[in-house]
Amino acid sequence: MSHTPVTGSRRSSFLGEVKDAVTPRATLLVLGVIALQLLFIASYVGALHDPKPRDVPFGVVAPAAAAEQTVGRLERLPGSPLDPRTVADEESARRQITDREIDGALIVNPDGTRDTLLVASGGGTVLATTLEGLVAEVERAEGRTVRTVDVAPASARDFDGLSSFYLVVGWCVGGYLCASILAISTGARPANPVRAAIRIIAMALVSIVGGLGGAVVVGPILGALPGSVVDLWGLGALITFAVGAATLALQGVFGVVGIGLAILLVVIAGNPSAGGAFPLPMLPPFWKEIGPWLPPGAGTWAARSIAYFKGNAETVSLLVLWAWAVAGTVITLLAAVLRSRRQETELPTQAG
Repeated sequence: MSHTPVTGSRRSSFLGEVKDAVTPRATLLVLGVIALQLLFIASYVGALHDPKPRDVPFGVVAPAAAAEQTVGRLERLPGSPLDPRTVADEESARRQITDREIDGALIVNPDGTRDTLLVASGGGTVLATTLEGLVAEVERAEGRTVRTVDVAPASARDFDGLSSFYLVVGWCVGGYLCASILAISTGARPANPVRAAIRIIAMALVSIVGGLGGAVVVGPILGALPGSVVDLWGLGALITFAVGAATLALQGVFGVVGIGLAILLVVIAGNPSAGGAFPLPMLPPFWKEIGPWLPPGAGTWAARSIAYFKGNAETVSLLVLWAWAVAGTVITLLAAVLRSRRQETELPTQAG
């Protein structure tokens, strides 16, 4: 008889604990995590499950009549894998490849049946291999053969040209993790502009160290990437800071939810669209379009330019990264100013 009230008391206590734990805020956060999980699966599988070349910028060098015929034949390939255009000569084709204006070129030999395919595996080994197979099939159908020349070869220690991508992913992870740790340790929203500025400065210092560390690891230590260590250092610092500042800005506006939004932008949308595992021309249209405008995509393009293309064609990517960095800094500081003013306005009201 005496045990019943105790049991009821324990049940009531348990139900009370459950009620306290399962708050609307906690429920929304859990639902948000599930949404991010499903978006992660949809984004990665959607972008990478069926890679195909689509409208790959491609040059054709041949005498006038032969050039028109070859361009027309390549334009009519099923699925539109190539976007062919005539190029004046082999030197121009090589220059356009190293300037990253085209991804490959076919040099038609007017005096024989053996042509030359120019590729650049430094821009993505999978794309270079795909072009090689595609052109070989076309040439075979015409009773011709082709030899391949790699104008900008990937390093022998850079398997499938992935080192640039993983380097950039590491820098991005450092950016949003550092910003997230600052939020967890001292609150998602800085209390005032001074504390916001301190976070920005801390993020800049971490970016400088992380940028240098990444450049040294992939260069002198592992030998995975050629290119200037100083240039990669600068790029790494910019990428880390851009992602970190963007995460701080999202936290300043949305609170702890900003961490999830940063993961959505950088990890879920940014990584599969970065052109890492499969270069941009092999991605579906949506990911191909958004990739260059997100930090992972802009960073991967710039890292490959530094490593294999003498720094060519990296201006737009650097401007994209600077835009994320500047916008993140400004929004972080502005959010802190507005929050501080709102608190100052509320204090007299509460006192009254």
